[in-house]
Amino acid sequence: MITETGKVVALKGDRVWVQTIRTSACQSCAARNGCGQKVLAAASGGRANQILVANSINARVGDEVTIGIDEQALLGASLLVYALPLILMVVASILGHHLSGGHDGTAMLSAIAGLALGFFAGQKLQRAGGKDYEPRLVRVNRIASENCL
Repeated sequence: MITETGKVVALKGDRVWVQTIRTSACQSCAARNGCGQKVLAAASGGRANQILVANSINARVGDEVTIGIDEQALLGASLLVYALPLILMVVASILGHHLSGGHDGTAMLSAIAGLALGFFAGQKLQRAGGKDYEPRLVRVNRIASENCL
């Protein structure tokens, strides 16, 4: 399971908004001094992201929580978002090229149509998968009321 720590910033029905700060993995990487990613991470200063997740552990505003997503769900979502549209774009381009007798314009239009079909199909398949691709609250690390004592 891939996890991230965040802070509950708002409640919305049976869901909570969790704010996380994007950090770089440069501290644990052996190539940290020879990589351009460290420069980009330093320039961005860590951006705050907010995500809406089901409140399965009764977290409250101010709680520090851990959210997580299964590796297989992340892999599946990546395939739907990236691989499916690209594969359909290439297949549609090849089909358009062959069916039109070698016209490049038709191949390009077919590629665009295949890419759009891939995005549409990925969205439909993701919705059919439902909750599998959503991160979930794993645990409350620190309760907000404990800090007030």
